[in-house]
Formats: sequence, C-alpha cells, structure tokens
Amino acid sequence: MAANPTRRLALLGGGFSTDDDGLLDDWTLGHARAPRPRVCFVPTASGDAPAYIERFLTAFESRACEPSVLPLFQRELDDDALRAFLLSQDVVYVGGGNTANLLAVWRTHGVDRLLREAYDGGTLMCGISAGANCWGEGSHTDSFGPLTFLPDGLGLLAGSACPHYDSEPGRRPSYRKAVGTGMLPAGWAVDDGVGALFEDGLLTETVTRVPEAVLYRVEPGDGGDAGERALTCRLLSGTT
Repeated sequence: MAANPTRRLALLGGGFSTDDDGLLDDWTLGHARAPRPRVCFVPTASGDAPAYIERFLTAFESRACEPSVLPLFQRELDDDALRAFLLSQDVVYVGGGNTANLLAVWRTHGVDRLLREAYDGGTLMCGISAGANCWGEGSHTDSFGPLTFLPDGLGLLAGSACPHYDSEPGRRPSYRKAVGTGMLPAGWAVDDGVGALFEDGLLTETVTRVPEAVLYRVEPGDGGDAGERALTCRLLSGTT
C-alpha cells in the first residue's frame, strides 16, 4: 500500500500580483509534486476580478506549468466536474481580497470540502493575503472594514495567520492584541516578500525576496499582549 502523500501548504507574502521578479512564484512551483504542475488560480476573494485573472495568466503561461482558473461567481462546472477538476490540480493558488466573503462562497459551492480532499491527496495549497488567511483556524483581516480578528477558516493549518505584518499600519499591534487576548489562537505573521512552507502541518522552509523580511511566530504573552519570535528566512536567488 502506497504511503500517504505529504500535505503541503505555503503562506505567501507576495507573488505575481505584487512583484515583478517572480521569485516567490518560482519557489512555490518548485514544491509542486509534478515537474510541470497544473496550477489553478482561485480568485474568489476578489469577486473573480477580470484584471486579477489576466495578471495570473500572463505570469504563469510563460512558466513550466499548466495554468487554469476556477471562477465561482459565474460557475460553469457541475459538482462532479468541479471535484474532478480540483483533485487533478498540483497547485491551488488563492488570490487576495475579502477573506470572509471567500469562505462564505466556498462553503456555498462545497469548495471548502474539495480543497481539503485535494490537500490530503498531495495538492500544494498556497496564496497571498486572503489566500493565506483562509488556511488557518482564524486570521487577522480587514474583511469588515477596520482591522479585526476572524475566528474562522478551513483549519488546514493549525492556529491563525496575519498577512502584511510589516507593511500595513495597525497590523502588528492589532494581531498581537487578538492573539494575546485569546480572540485568535497563536499563529504566523507574514512580512511582505516572505514565503513559508508547511509540510504535514510543520514549518519546514522560510524564504524571502526582500532582505530583512521575516516570518514571525506570535503566541500569547503577559498582560493581554502577545510575544513574537522572528524566524530567519533564506534570501531567494536573484534578489539584490
């Protein structure tokens, strides 16, 4: 009997939607299970924004992969075809936008269950911003306007997630407060430019395209605050 496949998940602090060098996207593809992986972009959090989809296709059609897009606001696939499509992917790449809306739409269409099945089968799950938030048990988000905590997610990764930790005003103190007061479980805060790979739930690799950007482990501390521990990231080749 074949061994269970490794379950892989990557939190991204960049990629085709924010960077021109392609370093994080190339790093991500390098962890796919196939040399020419099938890569599905899921733009639900942006409302399937056409410009976002076009940018993905432009970035990935020139790479050694087979890119595709899963639209849900004008869904074309029935339930059986949707399951077959998602389970055939080597990488599922989730875009940014509104985390709360993303989760609601996925559950309406049963995509949450299918992504878990694909993940258990060895498909690499990854994404930026809302596409990083969605994998945990909770996240730090601006889905409701002001920055706040969202105690909801797919739970493929234990704990919580916070994107844009170094770049958006208020992110750091607000996330630390949410973790420190128990509104969110301990988790991972991602600086822009960072990539963090988890295999079977354990952190195995941290990289960055930005010198000095790091991944933080944020855990409850004293007095309703949280402590953070910076994890050094390997600088990706090609970064100056």
